[in-house]
Amino acid sequence: MSKDASKDAIALGPREIAPPSVGPDAAEMRFAGFLHRDSKGLAPGTSFSPAIVPTSIYSLASDPTGPYQYARWSNPGWTALEDALGALEEASTVIFPSGAAAVASIFASFLRPGDRLLLQSDGYMGTRTTAETYCAPNGVTVNTCTTGRIGEHSFEGYRLILLETPSNPGLDLIDIRDCARRAHAAGARVVIDNTLMTPLGQRPLELGADAVVYSDTKLYNGHSDVVFGHVATRDPQLLQGVLDWRRVCGAIPGPFETWLMQRSLDTLELRLERISANAMALARTIAQHGANVQVIYPGLASHPAHKLASVQMSSFGALIGLTLASKDAAEQFIHSCPFLRPTTSFGGLHSSAERRSRWGDRVAEGFIRLSVGCEPTRALCAAVVRSLDQLAAPARPMVRPRA
Repeated sequence: MSKDASKDAIALGPREIAPPSVGPDAAEMRFAGFLHRDSKGLAPGTSFSPAIVPTSIYSLASDPTGPYQYARWSNPGWTALEDALGALEEASTVIFPSGAAAVASIFASFLRPGDRLLLQSDGYMGTRTTAETYCAPNGVTVNTCTTGRIGEHSFEGYRLILLETPSNPGLDLIDIRDCARRAHAAGARVVIDNTLMTPLGQRPLELGADAVVYSDTKLYNGHSDVVFGHVATRDPQLLQGVLDWRRVCGAIPGPFETWLMQRSLDTLELRLERISANAMALARTIAQHGANVQVIYPGLASHPAHKLASVQMSSFGALIGLTLASKDAAEQFIHSCPFLRPTTSFGGLHSSAERRSRWGDRVAEGFIRLSVGCEPTRALCAAVVRSLDQLAAPARPMVRPRA
């Protein structure tokens, strides 16, 4: 570091970090504004943290008035969280006790007998299961298409198109802007499952989607301690439909779970920055390792849709797809790596991995969905390399002791 540069450096113990050479971008300013949305203007003595309100009733004398009348309809904690999520999404939001409930609210409130619904055949299976189990028997035609063919699939005659990008678990991509344009021309609505990216990594509403849906259990919460979901939209009809469905059907989150979600939001940008950096470093490390492993990650130039990812996404996400030679090799890799939790789900602080074929996904027996966490980058990469080395090493012959 030059003398001039060192004068302006910020000393952090033994390290020196030069100040940014360029100003903040729009995304950075958006999240900084989100963090400080309530920093000014509160009455003296007001808590910055929203309250947990564990109640089933409110004072309701005479005719029903006021924002809170019955606990199945509203809660002050819900209001605080929906306002916070709305600030991040720049849209109206409705929270649910799970991502599955959020998806169900779209299906149940928007689809009617005779409508057609399009889903990915290689996307998250829970969405297809809901549609095939509950929508199809009630007169909704459910069609599926592989992620790679969505771009050439006709949208004529569909009422709703619900897609996820990147797809789970294959990490294929869809051009959201193109899909929204073609769908709207055909008279259809487009909903994007943005669970793998959050609005900090991808903003489907700005690309033309009518709504986004999330399993907040994953990256949004990030602490693996709550199941949650939400819908965000700028469409008043869609918004009213999901609100009414929640109110009537009672798919409501608890007050403590709502607070846990609220707690997680302030660290979202910090967590995603570390996770994205870790995932990029780890994907490159594995790709260069030379072991018998195939790597799929949108941030790698080898990904078929890397160019689209670079334009459509502001980061490349937490998930890496690995295909090892066999089921046994995959299991050995997962269990030999000390910094991988053997579990399902993804998006937490701790890296985890699982073979997805065990759930019935249409992937190879040795396919691993690796969720990258917030561990120190070099330690994580070194541990993964050691586990891959063990797979590549030839088995040592057993030496029998002399009699």
